[in-house]
Amino acid sequence: MSVTQFTTFYLDAFWLGVEVHRVQEVIRHQEMTPVPLAPHGTAGLINLRGEVVTAIDVRTRFGLPPLPEDATPMNVVVRVDDEPISLLVDAIGDVENVRSEQFEMPPETLTGAGRAFIRGAYKMDGRLLLALDVDRVVAA
Repeated sequence: MSVTQFTTFYLDAFWLGVEVHRVQEVIRHQEMTPVPLAPHGTAGLINLRGEVVTAIDVRTRFGLPPLPEDATPMNVVVRVDDEPISLLVDAIGDVENVRSEQFEMPPETLTGAGRAFIRGAYKMDGRLLLALDVDRVVAA
């Protein structure tokens, strides 16, 4: 039995997680600079203590409507190919310990834009933690 820690967050009604070792930090909303002709889902660039970081709107990637105008997303900064990338999410959760035997692949009947971005689900007490495939979210 192996145990893995996940940083969890919320996106609409979904509870998602990324392995802790992929997360550099979690920060509040940052002002973003839009990038003309950027790929769909690229929200802009943020200045993270002097380092320019691309911000990905995970809601857009999942095909969800944007956050209400009075809501601001949080930043989960992950490492992809040794570069920081900010994932914009609705709210931050906790760090959860999950065991490998709790994991199941998503069923073939699961469809929708977000299907490709979910590696599987961990069966937790009364709910499922969806394991986000960070590399696919960033590459989309």
